[in-house]
Amino acid sequence: MREVGTLEARNSFSALLERVENGEEITITRHGKPVARLVPAEAPKDVEKARAAVAAIRELRKSVKPDPDGLTIRDYIEMGRRT
Repeated sequence: MREVGTLEARNSFSALLERVENGEEITITRHGKPVARLVPAEAPKDVEKARAAVAAIRELRKSVKPDPDGLTIRDYIEMGRRT
């Protein structure tokens, strides 16, 4: 995260907005103390990263074995409520 003073922020506001648009967060300071933050309005969407995560989860699910006692998740939830 980059810090800029109020004078620099005022003089280069358009450039700062471009940087924020590209995902950077910028803190505006006055006398060295943070007073504001410029952050992207929406988090950047990385579709390929999301697809890779879904694929990894699907692979992990293939390797997970069923419970040896034959209990379901619901059974474990109910057991937890009783204790």
